Amino acid sequence: MTIEIEALERFFAAINRNDMHAITRDFDEQIVRIEPEGFPTAGTYRGIAEVQAHVTRGRGSWAEGTCEPEKFLVNGEKVVVFLHARVRKKGSTTWGGGRFADGFVFRNGKITQYLSFGERTDALKWAGIEQPPTT
Repeated sequence: MTIEIEALERFFAAINRNDMHAITRDFDEQIVRIEPEGFPTAGTYRGIAEVQAHVTRGRGSWAEGTCEPEKFLVNGEKVVVFLHARVRKKGSTTWGGGRFADGFVFRNGKITQYLSFGERTDALKWAGIEQPPTT
């Protein structure tokens, strides 16, 4: 397992246990977070404090749930993570979620970019990774 995958496993484990201090462990000071239009908290966030606040705001809407990595795909400094989220929002009795992907860029073992993609194929294209075979 690479240091990048280990860092991302720690990141998603911290999100799932709602440890917003631990999510920053592997962030570069100049991290950039991009959440696309159509996502609940769309926008661009820069620096550890802004990205931490952004993730805290999103995670803070959960009453319970998880965002579990299903697969890690690496191309150089880029890593795509296929995710499965299953979440019940605060004030709701209904569970929601879905499958999507996040993309990360690493430099010197630190996350410098963190992007979300509604479609996994878009994340693969961004990272220059061929579509993996379905099994």
